[in-house]
Amino acid sequence: MAIPTAVRLQIRQRASFLCEYCHSSEEISPARFEIDHIQPRSIGGSDNIDNLALACQRCNSHHYNFIQGKDPETLNAVNLFHPRQQVWNHHFIWSNDGCRIIGITEVGRATVTRLDLNDEIRGEGEIMRARKAWVKVGWHPPLSDSRKFF
Repeated sequence: MAIPTAVRLQIRQRASFLCEYCHSSEEISPARFEIDHIQPRSIGGSDNIDNLALACQRCNSHHYNFIQGKDPETLNAVNLFHPRQQVWNHHFIWSNDGCRIIGITEVGRATVTRLDLNDEIRGEGEIMRARKAWVKVGWHPPLSDSRKFF
């Protein structure tokens, strides 16, 4: 079932037009962001607005139908970050240069790894190059996150 345009706009506004996982800005992205099912439909998730998040194409494709990841520090399997139930700044901070997302909890670290938020699987890729450019011109990290450096 297609998500109505009015609901899509409500989700974008609720997220302040940021990907709810990596906090990239839709405004400076070359592609329009997608509506992600936090609990994927393929495993019983609904189209209820509380199960929907704004996600860049990269995060949405990495999220796929996963709801858990492995914390690389503790090796525990934990639920991935849930933007409707958890606060981003409680699980993630930005590196000093504002380019890398650092998980500060099991949930944060598992999400960084599962969604490959820093292009670490393939080496420095498009998101890291984009973040470096965005930092240079003052577009990144988002203002709501800027006080959360590590």
